Amino acid sequence: MEYNTVESLETLRGEAFSEFGAIVSDTDAENFRLKYLGKKGVLRDLVKSLSSMPEEERKTFGAAANALRREVEERFAEAPWQNKAEAADPGFDPTLPGYPFQAGSLHPLAKIRGELVEILVDMGFSVAYGPDVESDYYNFQALNMPPLHPARDMQDTFYIGEKSVLRTHTSPVQIRVMEAQKPPIRIIAPGRVYRNEAISARSYCMFHQVEGLYVDENVSFADLKGTLLAFSRRFFDKNTKIKIRPSFFPFTEPSVEVDVECFLCKGKGCNICKHSGWLEILGAGMVHPNVFKACGIDTEKYTGFAFGMGIERIALLKYGIDDIRLLYENDVRFLRQF
Repeated sequence: MEYNTVESLETLRGEAFSEFGAIVSDTDAENFRLKYLGKKGVLRDLVKSLSSMPEEERKTFGAAANALRREVEERFAEAPWQNKAEAADPGFDPTLPGYPFQAGSLHPLAKIRGELVEILVDMGFSVAYGPDVESDYYNFQALNMPPLHPARDMQDTFYIGEKSVLRTHTSPVQIRVMEAQKPPIRIIAPGRVYRNEAISARSYCMFHQVEGLYVDENVSFADLKGTLLAFSRRFFDKNTKIKIRPSFFPFTEPSVEVDVECFLCKGKGCNICKHSGWLEILGAGMVHPNVFKACGIDTEKYTGFAFGMGIERIALLKYGIDDIRLLYENDVRFLRQF
């Protein structure tokens, strides 16, 4: 039926309110809204009729059509069908509280990473990122590990192709930064790394690292020690002690490993520190001259230090977790503890 006279609008009004009175659900309400009030609804289409009407009828019809549309919109906004739905379901009590939504929280690895990055950024480091898939050159050769170098055996590598690998550490980011930026350089490189290792309570095929690099004139081992001590005391405890032991890394010389006094037993000895009173947290050292040469940095003018730590290891130590696999299984019972 065409609605192009004031009389036909009365017919339309009766039809609309007849259907309106039959609404008992949200689905019925949405169908009604689309039919009468939608962009292509009956009441919206009435405007199209105005162009074909004589001018003397257009004003009267337009006013009546607008009045009808407003009346239907106001009645629709009152949503009376909700009361009918409640009456149809005597077990529904609108005064009861709704089902609570459980609030989410940061994953323990994300919390540790955020703390580490925040502390190091406050100490003057900026954050740099690099690709997870690296070339053999950036992952090994530029870091003083040429082909057949025995240090490559220290890292079980996922090879993507003959010269492409899943990065085994975030050190390639340091190489890319040193190639693109002149000293002074002070950056940290957080990210995922991959090792082709058997999955167990203490190892996983993927984990996370935060590595740091500082290059400038007259950078000494004392600067490295002071940086690590300041970091450890802020992250663990202001009275934390650190112990530096000689070690080997092909891209640093001299190389060291750093232990902190166990923050759980305060050096007395417990199961977490294997009753030694110390926890190993990171490796560090002075950047090897061969690494600087690969990046085009003058070894006579600049020196620098680098350090790296595993986020999972620190999370295990700080939260007393005895199985690294728990961090990746997404068990809600485990994650709720954090």
